[in-house]
Amino acid sequence: MSKKNIEVSEERLVEEGEVAGDYLEQLLDILDFDGDIDMDVEGDRAVVSIDGGDDLDTLVGADGAVLDAIQELTRLAVQQELGDRSRLMLDIAGWRAAKREALTEAARVVAKRVLESADPEEMDPMSPFERKIVHDAIAEIDGVDSDSTGVEPHRRVVVLRA
Repeated sequence: MSKKNIEVSEERLVEEGEVAGDYLEQLLDILDFDGDIDMDVEGDRAVVSIDGGDDLDTLVGADGAVLDAIQELTRLAVQQELGDRSRLMLDIAGWRAAKREALTEAARVVAKRVLESADPEEMDPMSPFERKIVHDAIAEIDGVDSDSTGVEPHRRVVVLRA
């Protein structure tokens, strides 16, 4: 069975964001957490963020583990409501945004070392989300390329001269 490349309309992504927002609002009420829910569309994904509550770090968990679980539950709620699998991205208390910035900076530092030494360098193991951020950052730097090596959960990015 081949995968079909289906372009998701912005209208559909807005609908996903609205369903996700309703689900998350109910979840926050049940858990007795305060937070403002914001919805946006970035590229081919609905992006929902929860900000503003003092205790939202609890919903992020250690290294984003609780956030990942809530994101998956939210995707399932959207799928149940709309019938299709969602690629929705959830951020809580700016954790994913900060992680993206830190990984982008780490990629730049490694790229600089590789450019100076000409030796490939393996980064620490990362999740697919984290590796994508690093690959995207490396792609914007002239003179270096990136690849992934290893098997989950120990898969890592290798930065090498182009």
